[in-house]
This record gives sequence, structure tokens and C-alpha cells, in this order.
Amino acid sequence: MSSESTQHRRDQLRDFLRSRRERLNPADVGLPAAGRRRTPGLRREEVAVLAGVGVSWYTWLEQGRDITVSAEVLDAVAGALRLREPERAHLYLLAGLNPPPLGGVGGGEVTPEMRQLLDAWAERPALLRDRYWNVLAYNDSARAVMGFDGTPRNCLITFFTNPRYLAMRDIWTEAAPAVAAAYRADAAHAPGDPEFDRVVKDLSAASPDFADLWARHEVGVPVQAVNALHHPEAGELYFDATTLTVTDRPEWSLVLYNPKPGTDTAVRLRRLSTLRLAAPA
Repeated sequence: MSSESTQHRRDQLRDFLRSRRERLNPADVGLPAAGRRRTPGLRREEVAVLAGVGVSWYTWLEQGRDITVSAEVLDAVAGALRLREPERAHLYLLAGLNPPPLGGVGGGEVTPEMRQLLDAWAERPALLRDRYWNVLAYNDSARAVMGFDGTPRNCLITFFTNPRYLAMRDIWTEAAPAVAAAYRADAAHAPGDPEFDRVVKDLSAASPDFADLWARHEVGVPVQAVNALHHPEAGELYFDATTLTVTDRPEWSLVLYNPKPGTDTAVRLRRLSTLRLAAPA
């Protein structure tokens, strides 16, 4: 990183910490108001006491000096300043550290509103996944098209092991490197996270194709790739998949599948939906 960009980051850190300190009053953090204040917000020494760090050290941090910081100390400062999760992640980045994952591992209930949104996608598949690409929820169309049966699923593992995807070998072979590279990019945001490591280890043992791609260390951003699979009843299905971040749960992604234009996938989906509705409960 150039000295110019480093100085810019330190300037941003200084301004961010000062603004977060100045928005708090002593009463907000359980401190007594000690007379009239010439400037708004908490004093630096008050933040230092709340965070359990030295006054000089916190002053240097807020001034953007070149000092050593740790995740534990940044967490303490974030707590003292009552930072929300996105602000906490921003503090980490400004301090030159990888931000911790937002929210708990697999934490949080899927709300009725989110399930309603999935169901509203009607005949088209839709699913909700977490940061590890574990499937949290899906609609009836995704269940029928992808063969989900209620057991825990992971989108990466499904792509590399589901016979319905593997049957479309040419398209699958073209898409597979980008899928593996996108997962590596997501895992890079949380180095050493045991859940990312577990998914990679399990899939490497189950799929030599994935193990080979993972060993290449390619990194890439998610792409709007064509998803193709062979359904035992509906035949060949082609989708354009769009991945959207859930605003209030940024570690979750909503994946929406649209029939690819120029194919008869939409007709086949309607036929599959009719068969599903006609099947005995």
C-alpha cells in the first residue's frame, strides 16, 4: 500500500473515531455529566476508560498515528463507542485489519417476510443462503428443481456433487472455475474461519474436480452465470441466476433464478409445477 493511501486511511480513521465520540453523551454510556462541556460528546479519556486502554494510546489511535492495534482492542473501542456492526467492520478496515464476520455463524431466524418473498417467486426457484453458501430457506420450486429434501444443503457442494448439475457437463465445466473462485473470494473475508475450512475440506474429499480447481488458488467475484441442470421429469432447464445481498443481514444472499430467454425452461417449469400440484400429498 502506498504512503499516500496509508495516510488517507489514517485520516479517515481519525475523522471516523472523532465523529463517533462526539455523537455520544456521558449519560449514553452510564457516566455522570461532570459540569459544562466546551465541545460535544465524550472526552478521549472517557472513551479510553470505557475501552480499558491507556489515554495516550487511544489519543494516538484517534490521531491516526502509526501504532500497533489488535482485534481485541478494536472490539473494546467499538464497544465503548457503541458502534453498530457495519461501523465496527468499517473501524477494522480503517485500522488495517480484516473485519470480523457480521452476525453469528448461522445465526438469526429467517423471518416470515423473507419466506413470503421466496414463495412469491412462484414457479421460479429462489433460495436464501448464508456467508458459507449454506441454504437457509427455499421455495417449492427450488425444492422440485434442485431436489432439495429438507436435509442441510450448501450451494457450493450442491453445484459440484448434484447429478442434475453434473449431467449438463459442457456448461458445468465452463462455469465451475468461476464458482470455485467466487467461493475463495468470500472465504478470504474471514481467513481461518473453521466453517469455510470445513466446507472446502468436505467438498475436496467428495469432488476431485473441486479439489483441482481449489488448488489453483484462483479468486474472482461472483458472476451472473447460466445455471443449467437436467431434471428427471422436466428435462433440461436453463436459468440466469441473480444474487442479491439482504440489506439488514449482509451476510445473507438471496438467489433468484429466472428462466433463460430463448429456451423453453419457462414452459417446462409450468409443466413441473402442474405435476407437483397433481401429485398426492
